[in-house]
Amino acid sequence: MEKVISLALPFFGLIFLGVAAGKIRKIPAAGLEWMRFFVIYIALPALFFRLLAQTPIEELTNIAYVSATTFATYCAFAIAFLVGILASRGNIPEATIQALVGSYSNIGYMGPGLTLAVLGQSAAVPTALIFCFDNILLFTLAPLMMAIGGTEDEPPLKTALTVLQRIFTHPFIIATIAGVLAAAVEYQPPQALDTLLTFLSNAAAPCALFAMGVTVTLQPMGRIPLELPVVLFVKLIVHPIIILTLLLWIGGFDPAWVATAVLMACLPPAANVFVIAQQYGVYVQRASSAILIGTIVSTATVTAFMYAITNDILPMR
Repeated sequence: MEKVISLALPFFGLIFLGVAAGKIRKIPAAGLEWMRFFVIYIALPALFFRLLAQTPIEELTNIAYVSATTFATYCAFAIAFLVGILASRGNIPEATIQALVGSYSNIGYMGPGLTLAVLGQSAAVPTALIFCFDNILLFTLAPLMMAIGGTEDEPPLKTALTVLQRIFTHPFIIATIAGVLAAAVEYQPPQALDTLLTFLSNAAAPCALFAMGVTVTLQPMGRIPLELPVVLFVKLIVHPIIILTLLLWIGGFDPAWVATAVLMACLPPAANVFVIAQQYGVYVQRASSAILIGTIVSTATVTAFMYAITNDILPMR
């Protein structure tokens, strides 16, 4: 338990330092933009590129792993969508945001920091693969379901092009593609560039976690819907169990990769869910509440999964 606390305390400590800073200093949300830019466009892409470029190319083409983890995320989306349909009496746009709450983990800000802290460098490749393919899935599902629900006014071709643009211009995905190409040709960056990438990589997780804490604080607390506990249960408990079950059923995966998938799946809803809700003008205040409450509850659930993994309570093979 001491080991788990030593891992969880710095991780969640950075988040709650951000929460405290957001509460104490009433700096406008615009003041956070440069840190967000640094985290999303510079530090985390540098981390993904550096780790992937140093990985043997054969580890980056594990189709079975990608298929299983992505399908598990889709299953969580479908279960939470069903809950949303029942709760909203058939309102597809609202159910879509609820489905994102139940399936879209905070894999950008929290994912790399958690998996690398708990599992070390062995978690780098599966973390990047899950991030890329989960985002591709959810970047596709959100506009598709909104179009079906009647909130997307764009023609289908333009919607498809928008989805492709969001996927292939995302800095994390660009960095991942560049890292895979570098691994394929066994590229070794010059010492000065490698040192710069190391500096940026080391800054990525602390800055991301602090920025996330501030972001959660600045989001308004809206009405807490009755279905929220069920949707958060899907996100924080059901999603990681689905992933663990699928990977163990298929078999043959490195235990560190299985543990990475479980840790990525048990994370709270991503702040991007609030952004998507704002974009479509659907479920906005309640999405904000879901992110805030989900992040608070996850301090217990994520710590529990960390304890189960580090003490071999959960089977990893």
